[in-house]
Amino acid sequence: MKSGWGPLFPGLLLAATVATAAKFLGEHYGAPVMLFALLIGMAFNFLASDERFAKGIEFASKTLLRAGIVLLGMRITGADIVSLGLSTFLTVVGLMALTIGCGFVCGRIFGKGWRFSLLTGGSVAICGASAALAIASIIPHNDKTERNTLFTVVSVTTISTIAMIIYPILFSLLGLTDDQSGFLVGATIHDVAQVVGAGYSISAEAGDVSTIIKLLRVTMLPVVLIVVVLALAKSGASGSGKVRLPLFVVGFAALTTLNSFGVIPEVVTTVGVNASSWMLVIAISALGVRTNMKDMLQLGWQHVAVILVETLFLLTMALIAVEIGLVGSVSF
Repeated sequence: MKSGWGPLFPGLLLAATVATAAKFLGEHYGAPVMLFALLIGMAFNFLASDERFAKGIEFASKTLLRAGIVLLGMRITGADIVSLGLSTFLTVVGLMALTIGCGFVCGRIFGKGWRFSLLTGGSVAICGASAALAIASIIPHNDKTERNTLFTVVSVTTISTIAMIIYPILFSLLGLTDDQSGFLVGATIHDVAQVVGAGYSISAEAGDVSTIIKLLRVTMLPVVLIVVVLALAKSGASGSGKVRLPLFVVGFAALTTLNSFGVIPEVVTTVGVNASSWMLVIAISALGVRTNMKDMLQLGWQHVAVILVETLFLLTMALIAVEIGLVGSVSF
């Protein structure tokens, strides 16, 4: 245990305890489970730096999250993805391209270099911290790369956490349907964890739609990385790094495919979906423990302004896409 699960146990126990409390509130008071898991977890942020809890919390917020996403494939079929429609797919791709372009414009306005513009624009457009780390691994490094990467990871995670709380309320006030809200959550929030939290805090239907839309964005990460590598090669710049499709996306697709053909027994599907629900709540709880709002206040305003403008730009463009009917209706 000491060399295996032992070091993870305290952190996992903390996250599971928070998740259990959030589940209790959700079942007995009709409270949004994901939101309460996040807020209760944030109350224990002082334990995030404790070595006894750090490894387990990190494991829960990353590995369990990905495992939960994989198991979500058991509740979604290929027909669900096809039901999004070609216009929805093209809209998502278009929003990503516009956001990355906005990143370069903002970088020029606020006096930032192309590396920072690409890091922030890519992380906002695709999948938050994961995209930032992936892009940082393939661009030529300078003395600011590590600092800018760390800043981007902290910023997009913090903004995503805020969006996870605010966006469901905003979309409700706008009178949007669950389909529309799910699309907007999946298309505009940066990190997978917060997309899951925001989507399922609205409804199960919105959560399913937001997850599919978000995973469409994640699957575009290798495409963006290939384009960046080719652009760097053409310009004579040197970069390094491998372009890989995240394994949890492959797993999600595999289970969705099997589920589409009815290969998975119903009893296994039921167990898998329930396990997925618990894993995601535990992951959100761990994410809450790791969230320190103080970090956001210590960052330079110009750096923050770039990501805020990119985020608001993406949200505005997505709302316009929904308003003019570019997003097809989805039925689960």
